[in-house]
Amino acid sequence: MKTIYKTSEETGYLEEVSEYCDGNWVNLISPTAEEVKDVSQHFDIELQDMISALDEDERARVDADDDYTLIIIDVPYREEEDGRDAYGTVPMAIILGDKQQKYIITICLREIPLVEDFSRGKIKKFYTYKKTRFIIQILYRNATYYLQYLRMLERSSGKIEQELHKSTRNEELFQLLSLDKSLVYLSNSLRANELVLERLMRLESVKKYPEDEELLEDAIVENKQAIEMANVYSSILDVTMEAYSSVISNNLNSVMKVLTSITIILTIPTMIFSFFGMNVPLPLQGANGVVAIGGLSLFAVGMAAIVMKWKKLF
Repeated sequence: MKTIYKTSEETGYLEEVSEYCDGNWVNLISPTAEEVKDVSQHFDIELQDMISALDEDERARVDADDDYTLIIIDVPYREEEDGRDAYGTVPMAIILGDKQQKYIITICLREIPLVEDFSRGKIKKFYTYKKTRFIIQILYRNATYYLQYLRMLERSSGKIEQELHKSTRNEELFQLLSLDKSLVYLSNSLRANELVLERLMRLESVKKYPEDEELLEDAIVENKQAIEMANVYSSILDVTMEAYSSVISNNLNSVMKVLTSITIILTIPTMIFSFFGMNVPLPLQGANGVVAIGGLSLFAVGMAAIVMKWKKLF
């Protein structure tokens, strides 16, 4: 889907337009091959640069050309997976044209809240013709989404931990494993974005006004804070999973120990009655012998139970 936006000079609000014009913003969400080719030809952009943004495994980077600058960042998203929240990242390309044509192009494989915030006018002081400010606003907003999702992930982890206190089932451990996997994706993407932000601080082709440079520094700080949070949450989650895995294993051992003790106790009368059930002459074979043998069995079972209880076998 291709959408073209431009900030109205009269009202200052973002408007959707139908034709390419100077200072506009072209937003491509899961575009078709025809849409990618059309944008590539109109703005004279290498087709491979645009296609690379549609590769889920594309790494975050900055490539500065003579006619445009390509910035690829990892953007977080949240989705429902098997009835549970799952978090991941997807590459998003930002192409800045500042030579013959002045424009901003964003390309992404899926709809993400980050882009919707700009397209729906939720961002203050956002103007499509202020290209450098627009890019930095995207980077700053992206870092805040990482922080938001990390806090949501931490709350989900806390709820699962409370459930584990009540019932140590494998289901809760699988949920923790899913959150741990999400943390790995977020952490790796945050570190990749950090390199992009640091590169932009040194890139001359991205002109920075004093207020833009300050906003970029804020974006770097937010990104570093998100990295630290992800590392802390990942460590806590690893310790929690290891602890509750040990608890489940210990509970299983306790159950097996009790069952083994019961099996041993029940084996004693079986052995005694089997011995006296042989078809050979044995003592205590009279009428009173049954009572004696029964009493002997109960005595042996009681003694075995006392010994096992003393040894804390159940």
